[in-house]
Amino acid sequence: MNPHRQHVQTLVIGAGQAGLATAHELQERGVQVLVVDGNARLGDNWRCHWDSLRLFTPARYDGLPGLPFPGDPWSYPGKDDVADYLEQYALETGLPVRLRTRVDRLTAAPGGGFLAHVGDEAIACDDVVVATGTRGRTPAVPDVARRMDPSVRQLHSSEYRAPASVSGPTLVVGTSHSGCEIAYELAPHVPVTLCGRFIGREPVRPGSRWDRIGTPLLAVVARHVLTRRTAPGRALMRRLRGPHHGLPTARITRRDLAERGVTWIEERVEDVTADGRPVLADGTAVDVETVVWCTGYELDYSWIELPVLGDDGWPREYRGVADDVPGLYFCGLVFQWSMASMVLPGVAADAAYVADHIAHRAARPASRSLASA
Repeated sequence: MNPHRQHVQTLVIGAGQAGLATAHELQERGVQVLVVDGNARLGDNWRCHWDSLRLFTPARYDGLPGLPFPGDPWSYPGKDDVADYLEQYALETGLPVRLRTRVDRLTAAPGGGFLAHVGDEAIACDDVVVATGTRGRTPAVPDVARRMDPSVRQLHSSEYRAPASVSGPTLVVGTSHSGCEIAYELAPHVPVTLCGRFIGREPVRPGSRWDRIGTPLLAVVARHVLTRRTAPGRALMRRLRGPHHGLPTARITRRDLAERGVTWIEERVEDVTADGRPVLADGTAVDVETVVWCTGYELDYSWIELPVLGDDGWPREYRGVADDVPGLYFCGLVFQWSMASMVLPGVAADAAYVADHIAHRAARPASRSLASA
């Protein structure tokens, strides 16, 4: 029995903003494409976040190629707004998307191309774009979590939804945007301790006069100055691609947290007490009922059974084009080209570059090299 139920020219794995934008750009260039995603509904990769999450960029910068983001251009869309927009985007641009289709393995196909294994089936393709997110969806939780007493309830930020899901004194671990926002939201409801060093600068208030002046300037810098072509861009890339590195807080200030009564301790959780309570690096024991780990996600490409990963776990690629496996591409990576690559305002440029490369490759079949394991 032939396990290849379907063959497509280009398969895009992941129906988030990067995957959909790349598929649209491929269709515009006449390349046959199919997008697959493990979720039951388009946009579910956004709906799974905490209820109050909003973008850090105004709607005027958040649209994908071919469809502006709806609403007030200076409003900050919520996570459900983004989810609904992605659903509408796929509909209005006529993208072929197959949901409930989670790729378990990606391998080289005998004779060339690739096989995306979905359970007992496989989808054969000539080219494949991996668009599964900046770091994927595997929570990164430190080993000390396993030594805490079971009476301490532990949540990763991916499991947190609203203050009602947390009870008693709470320790929020991690001070990037997720940690600061969750600590700020929880503070009126439970005593909150936030631990971790301060990341980056104090943010400009969204919607303020300085925001409307600074955001366009920051967009230019993020897209065109801090790139893989410049020394400052490459230095920032190394930092952001470091283990579990979070983005700086972009909305909540230290003063905001202090005014809500959040206790901020710039120490890491490194041990537990005899009764399984968290202990900070300076020896301080924190008596809490709940711990929320805002510690990011593990980089996990173990399902890609091709010679593409470097020693640091990141794909060996340039602007999303795999160095060693012809026909394999990525979109949506941290610093794929610029600082903006990991957020909606940077997706269009990355998607267009990848689509151009695939269309050029498709136009020269005689020059193709076979993907090999």
